[in-house]
Amino acid sequence: MKITGAVLEEIGLERPYAESKPLNITELELDDPGPDEVLIRIRAAGLCHSDLSVVDGNRVRPTPMLLGHEASGVVEKVGENVTDLSVGEQVTTVFLPRCGECKNCLTDGKLPCTPGTAANNHGVLIGDHVRLHRGGEDVRHHLGVSGFATHAVLNRQSVVPIGDDVPADVAAVLGCAVLTGGGAVLNAGQPEDGDAVMVVGLGGVGMAALITAISLDKGTVIGVDANAEKLERATELGADEVYTPAEVAEQGIKAPVVIEAAGHPKAFETAVAATDVGGMTVTVGLPSPDARSSISPLILTAEARTIKVLTWVRPCPPGTSRSTHSCGARENCRSRS
Repeated sequence: MKITGAVLEEIGLERPYAESKPLNITELELDDPGPDEVLIRIRAAGLCHSDLSVVDGNRVRPTPMLLGHEASGVVEKVGENVTDLSVGEQVTTVFLPRCGECKNCLTDGKLPCTPGTAANNHGVLIGDHVRLHRGGEDVRHHLGVSGFATHAVLNRQSVVPIGDDVPADVAAVLGCAVLTGGGAVLNAGQPEDGDAVMVVGLGGVGMAALITAISLDKGTVIGVDANAEKLERATELGADEVYTPAEVAEQGIKAPVVIEAAGHPKAFETAVAATDVGGMTVTVGLPSPDARSSISPLILTAEARTIKVLTWVRPCPPGTSRSTHSCGARENCRSRS
């Protein structure tokens, strides 16, 4: 079928992109879904920093590539092996599919899937399939999704069903911003009763972490960002306290659980410095590969501190019951169902 999508023609072009024009809105050919795949009509897609990281070359991917990995849509066709999704059902996309069988998948979401990661790096779907073409040339898939388009074919492992009562734009950000920010709090930070949670960097992921922490009602929730408008928005969402990074340093503000969601080395340094004795710093940002932060390793021992990356979250594999959680990922399924 013919579709329209935003194709990245070349990575690393000079800014401003309005002039160098790395993206091209173009017509493409989309194959029918294979046995383990689904065709969805895209209803909404989010703009994520991970897309920009491919455009600017911080995450090298093959081109041409149809970008977009945070999306929602409606199922229009399913492959013969897909028996747990129905045509007309709303789904949200997942940027890291899981085969459910490799060694990493057996860590209950702790580590990213080996074949899923390999497929993402090569711009293909699991099984080494490419379903996008243009003028006889293959166009690569972005993180198994390619959601900046009218339609997409994805592996079943790259979609999660979601109720029709969820607005399309909300369903879209559940697949990345909320999954990442919320997961940083729920699966990695795991605040206890009375624990303050600080979120450094209030973009989409940071705001998701913030509202997740607020919903847990464990203790004080603190938002940190250099942008005054974001601090105002955090207050509107229910943050108890908001500060700039300079204010955090000057006033010596600390918390037992600190989430870094900016993807900048200075933000990571701020988060580490603001973590209390015995506390945990959780980092989920994606800085440039050559970015470096400076911290004192002594604090890890002398202050019994922990630095942790986001625990990966997996969807229930096809054929498993989300009500009984027979995939063995009870907490992860609950946070995404």
